[in-house]
Amino acid sequence: MGKQKTRKFAAMKRMINLKDQRIKDKDRAKAKEKKKKDPSDLKEREVTKYPSCLFFQYNTQLGPPYHVLVDTNFINFSIKAKLDIVQSMMDCLYAKCIPYITDCVMAEIEKLGMKYRVALRIAKDPRFERLPCTHKGTYADDCLVQRVTQHKCYILATVDRDLKRRVRKIPGVPIMYISNHRYNIERMPDDYGAPRF
Repeated sequence: MGKQKTRKFAAMKRMINLKDQRIKDKDRAKAKEKKKKDPSDLKEREVTKYPSCLFFQYNTQLGPPYHVLVDTNFINFSIKAKLDIVQSMMDCLYAKCIPYITDCVMAEIEKLGMKYRVALRIAKDPRFERLPCTHKGTYADDCLVQRVTQHKCYILATVDRDLKRRVRKIPGVPIMYISNHRYNIERMPDDYGAPRF
């Protein structure tokens, strides 16, 4: 029997270094020149800009009538809990509430089909304000997060855990959710909407 060649693993072809003397001058890698830092230069750094409506975590743009951005699952869970959306919002916040629904949320409800036709009928209620979307795609979560980040005048109504987690990172945005067959609000300071004497 013949001798078998053992194969070497992780064997690489040896390459010549680009700084090697055998390479012509024009092909040789040039040494990097270190720039001396001037101590008189101003240091530039990017700081995130916060809107002027925020006083630390306190959002001064929130006040009655409240503008509530509604998510798809919030409407579905409201139907399951047999809650009238506008009336329950007013019971929660003790003030007038205007529910807003974006084109993305509307498209999401329409995609759900005949099973959610009641939700679609509620979303087309004249008491609900429609917000047009200019971006591509119909992913409602990204749309709502973008809107809430740009305009701090909204309260976000959702039951979605992932969306809540994303919105909690944005300062000054309260979240409305459903628990124990009623609407509750999270991160809403006590003195919003309270009468000042």
